[in-house]
Amino acid sequence: MKRTVLILLVIIGMTLLGGCLSMNDENSDRKNDNETNQTNSPSYENNDRYVSVQEYTGEGYTLANGKENDRIANDNREVIEEAVKDFFQEEYKTEVSVHQIVGNKDGATVFVESVGEPHFYTYAVIPINQATKEIETSGVWSQERQIEDAIIASIYGLVFEEQFQNLTQKIEKLSENYNLTGLNKKAIPVGANRFSNQYYFVSIFDEKPYKKLLESYLDNPNRSKEYWRNILDGNNINIDSISIAINLYMEKGEKPSNEAFQAVIKTIEHSKEIPKGLYSVFLHNNYINKKRATGYKINNSLERSNPNYIEKK
Repeated sequence: MKRTVLILLVIIGMTLLGGCLSMNDENSDRKNDNETNQTNSPSYENNDRYVSVQEYTGEGYTLANGKENDRIANDNREVIEEAVKDFFQEEYKTEVSVHQIVGNKDGATVFVESVGEPHFYTYAVIPINQATKEIETSGVWSQERQIEDAIIASIYGLVFEEQFQNLTQKIEKLSENYNLTGLNKKAIPVGANRFSNQYYFVSIFDEKPYKKLLESYLDNPNRSKEYWRNILDGNNINIDSISIAINLYMEKGEKPSNEAFQAVIKTIEHSKEIPKGLYSVFLHNNYINKKRATGYKINNSLERSNPNYIEKK
């Protein structure tokens, strides 16, 4: 049985992963920005909450009420790494490498990357006894569907590798033409955004159609691309079950360009050899909120998203 703690999910909710959960839900990003950052100042370089996206490596990412546990966790990094790696091996038969460890209210959130293919980013949570300050290595868990959806998204990315390469190439061409940029690659693991790169991430809205896929992975993750392709029938994919969110940034000193934004939208709308799914497009100024790992800003982001997705069938 997966060590998924539903009660803790309800209690901790959004406080556990702050901006990381926001990145998985464009509406949450909008809501959080409205609540926590109402600045209208164009001088983001003078705001210690923000940093240029090219310079952001994930450093400064924080979770609510996690300062003390952050210190404890990083003082015990080797213990936490071993416990989390064991958790993924025991529960998912998956080898992972550990990136960032960030303290949260009740323990630490550990951002990981799978080793080899299928490739994904996700996270696990390890409790810290608040009375004794001890790491509870036997209590590692993750929020419901987080790891499972990462696995599904990674297999989708592997099976349609060529289409994703086409999508990346189209975005790179747009970036050249309009001086756009994506995330610093060092910051990608902080998003825990399943199958992702510096330009986009894939979310699973409905995992029911992929039940057999997931069961096969949990039985034996070391299968060939051909095997996964035979299970994942590209002709019968329900696009409502898959979201692909594109996040791009302007160069320093530039506001989001509507011309560039519309060019990205038109490219996605007219492209044929790209993955199926519901596409969102976001264009931000050059700055990212380093505490929440998101570029969304009410006054300095352009978006096309829910309910007006770009549908690629």
